[in-house]
Amino acid sequence: MRGVVAIVGRPNVGKSSLFNRIVGERISITDDASGITRDRIYGRASWLNQDFSIIDTGGIILKDEPFSKEIRAQAELAIDEADVIIMVVDARSGLTGADEDVFEILYRSNKPVIVAANKVDDGSMIDLIYEFYQLGCEHVVGISTIHGIGIGDLLDLVIKSMPDKKRKGYEEGTIKFCLLGQPNVGKSTLANAILGENRVIVSDIPGTTRDAIDTTFTRDGKKYVVIDTAGIRKQGKIYENAEKYSVLRALSAIERSDIAVLILDGDKEITEQDRRIAGYAREYNRATIIVVNKWDLVTKDDKTMDKYTELVRSHFKFLDFAPIVFLSALNKSRIHLLLEAIDTVYENFNRRVNTSVLNEVLLDAVLLNQPPIFNGDRIKITYATQHDIMPPTFVMFVNDESHMHFSYLRYLENQLRNAFDFTGCPIKFILRKKE
Repeated sequence: MRGVVAIVGRPNVGKSSLFNRIVGERISITDDASGITRDRIYGRASWLNQDFSIIDTGGIILKDEPFSKEIRAQAELAIDEADVIIMVVDARSGLTGADEDVFEILYRSNKPVIVAANKVDDGSMIDLIYEFYQLGCEHVVGISTIHGIGIGDLLDLVIKSMPDKKRKGYEEGTIKFCLLGQPNVGKSTLANAILGENRVIVSDIPGTTRDAIDTTFTRDGKKYVVIDTAGIRKQGKIYENAEKYSVLRALSAIERSDIAVLILDGDKEITEQDRRIAGYAREYNRATIIVVNKWDLVTKDDKTMDKYTELVRSHFKFLDFAPIVFLSALNKSRIHLLLEAIDTVYENFNRRVNTSVLNEVLLDAVLLNQPPIFNGDRIKITYATQHDIMPPTFVMFVNDESHMHFSYLRYLENQLRNAFDFTGCPIKFILRKKE
């Protein structure tokens, strides 16, 4: 990703509407009541072939209103994370004292700031934006989030203002995996157990690891990079509680990894936050391994592991392809099972299937179970080939993409998994109409 963009401003100026317009889908809640967006919301966007992360924030409120301290803290964290800041103002309301207060906070951040004057719904209103140059900002753009006016010009400036980030490169064949999970599940302890030395600070205080840390090591002649991610942002600031750890750091780690290792605390219940973290790995189409840590603390009998496996599968149905490893990072027990799983999953993530064999498997699948009639006709697959790896991606040429029911596509995926070892890997399908 090229960088991170934060959308900030006082309440009720259209921040969430702008976020939805840029991301291209309605993720943020938009409402006329001020303060409706209390937490930061994250999205991925692309412009001019440049991918970037974008954060929607609650409106910065300086006076004492409900949630004002929490909203301001969340916005300040977003500003701290961002490479470029879009300050949204209401062109129709004109420059207000609250706008000036917000800009003062942004000015102190020393980050590139672009003022987006919203609600300029037609050309006759463009003169309304000039008042905002009083803030001292070089770039002021008139936009309309409702009609999409000026969004392209705004994004042009965003990309132009992004710093040049050189991607950290590793030798080809290096296996890169990140450790994901809630604060205090043992990410840093596991990193140290893998590395065999205390390279990462370990503490019982959730959030000791602020940044994503890349550490290289070699095992049996293979090169690896383990990326330990932050559980929470800075200590001593009321930015986030333990449930709202630094998502952007995790997203950055996932993006530059081949494999996401999701760590659960075996001594605690699985939560919605665990599922949310797992969803990021799935969204980025990364190979995934689920680790149940602190297994030494669990009272066990001969059925405990099987019961917990069923529990994990019920909570993470969208990761049914992910192997599950039980271990204790603190006692360094069963660590070798994780490393073996990483090797296997990486090999599967890079697996290529012979075209003739692939088509035989799909033909047998169709003969065994005919596709249903969907949208007026039955899907007909004439040919398939593997398009890519990491993740394994298959192109199927069909009579009409609209006739493929999602359940039948899932059936075909299961047949591929039965024929080839794709343990730990998501599988992508691309349907193309045969001309």
